[in-house]
Amino acid sequence: MTTRATRGPRRRTVVALAVILAVLSAFVVRLVDIQVVSANEHVEDSLQVGKLGSTVTLPGNRGSIVDANGTVLASSVTVYDAQLDPMLIASLEDDEDDPPKTSWSEAADMIAAITGQDADDLRAGVAATLESDPASRYLPLKKGLSTEKFLELRDLGLVYLDMLPRETRVYPNGAVAGNIIGYVDSAGVGQSGVEQLEKQCLSPVNGERTYLRGKDGNIIPGSDRTVAAENGGSVQLTINSDLQWYLTQMISEEAQKMGAKAGTVTVVEVKTGKIRAAAEWPAMDPNDLNSSSPEDWGTRVFGSWFEPGSTFKAVTAAAVLDAGAADLNTTVSANGRETFPNGAVINDPFRHDTYQYRLAGALIDSSNVALSKFGTLIDAQTRYDYIQKFGFGQETIGFPRENPGLVHPANAWDSQTLYTTTFGQALTVTAPQVAGAYQAIANGGEKIDLSLIESCTLDDGTVVDPEAPKREQVVSEQTAAEVSRILENVSVQGGLSQQIEVPGYRVASKTGTAQKADAGGYIAGKYFTSMVGFAPVDDPQYVVVVTLDEPTKVVSSAATASAFQQSMTQVLKTYRVSPSTVPMDELLPKFE
Repeated sequence: MTTRATRGPRRRTVVALAVILAVLSAFVVRLVDIQVVSANEHVEDSLQVGKLGSTVTLPGNRGSIVDANGTVLASSVTVYDAQLDPMLIASLEDDEDDPPKTSWSEAADMIAAITGQDADDLRAGVAATLESDPASRYLPLKKGLSTEKFLELRDLGLVYLDMLPRETRVYPNGAVAGNIIGYVDSAGVGQSGVEQLEKQCLSPVNGERTYLRGKDGNIIPGSDRTVAAENGGSVQLTINSDLQWYLTQMISEEAQKMGAKAGTVTVVEVKTGKIRAAAEWPAMDPNDLNSSSPEDWGTRVFGSWFEPGSTFKAVTAAAVLDAGAADLNTTVSANGRETFPNGAVINDPFRHDTYQYRLAGALIDSSNVALSKFGTLIDAQTRYDYIQKFGFGQETIGFPRENPGLVHPANAWDSQTLYTTTFGQALTVTAPQVAGAYQAIANGGEKIDLSLIESCTLDDGTVVDPEAPKREQVVSEQTAAEVSRILENVSVQGGLSQQIEVPGYRVASKTGTAQKADAGGYIAGKYFTSMVGFAPVDDPQYVVVVTLDEPTKVVSSAATASAFQQSMTQVLKTYRVSPSTVPMDELLPKFE
């Protein structure tokens, strides 16, 4: 029988136990909530910046750039920057109880044999570093080591040797298409060319790894969180790198032979508007920017503007014919120098008496006076509208720092400009714009916007095609055929016919020679020469534009003849274009 005296203490004991159990239960519930129910939330909270977590960025790889055939033009590789820990070297060397298996002196010889450095310099470098700072933990060894060198150094098993990986950009073809491809900065951000144009496709998305460490330095189980990096996509260009290589070498030789400051070659596929080559000299090697001048780091193909000169006469002829203001038999009288009723004075490139020129003759002789009279058969606004439709005064593909050229509105043309715009003065253009205009003429009057990007293939294999190029019938098919016929006669009857002949192929072409201008007007003796054409005329496949900036050996458009002939020949050979089978139309008389 329980007495009153014993029931009191027992009741208090039970109550105390109940309280303890309740408290313990509360702790258990809270612990389960923290470690199980809300574990992820609390781990994530602890990993935030400024708390107990550590975060490591997991870099993604920048995508590659390839040519039309898949040849790699730009890619990213991992290299390693090696460094030494001088204080650890000294500590190991001073440990008489447990000396290193390989002494620092011996290790220096082994390292130098792999990195190609001088072992004595390595030993002296460590000694000098320790003398100035005995607690120094960092001494750079060598940057940019390959994976092969990394593995060789790692196998040495030296605890004081550390190698940090980093991504670097390499360009296997060097200066071939270097100006078009562009380059990246030290952070891997595109600074010019396709590297900048296609940054959305090429740029990776970095991942990260976050975790907690215990007092012993080990990662706490369950605290490790990883978000994988996303690699950049691969950009395929329309460029043919083999053709690009040939044209880069050729224009380099021709420009220097002619004593020019620079030269370019642009190749466009007639039926697609795709740019198959965009070569230039001087060229930039994105592997070694410092090997070229900063002014050569961009691209002259898209960035340089010039007065087109007589190559623009085909555009004027197309406008006049398409507007119905003249036909192939319409004639105008033209002297070698004439003063027009509004006071404008126009000169031809050579002296001659009054001729009755047809359009073909005006282009064959490249008569500025005759083109002025043909061009003003339509009003200025109508002619300006045709210039716009042919793509002048606007960017072609939106290339980084692309120059749109300059075409003043018709209502801003003065008495002289009214005429000079008919033969390619008082306005500026770029090589791709000229190529685009001639592509329209060669393509039956249908202009197709130029393109340089074939596709973007994402890291997961998804292919993203660019928007289909805009197509516009800028002149009628009949007009295009008539202008093509005129341009073929220019090739056959012009003064450079033998120099630009491509045996077996019918070629249409036009030259251009323009004085260079500065703020004070035209500069005496300095010219920008160009030549543009397409072939075969009976089934046009490719347009070629060649430019030379300030040639000195030959200052006329004849300076570009050899480069044009070589370019067109190589293009037709590269794409195995069949020779012409349809005979040329009868030659049109130059004038009556």
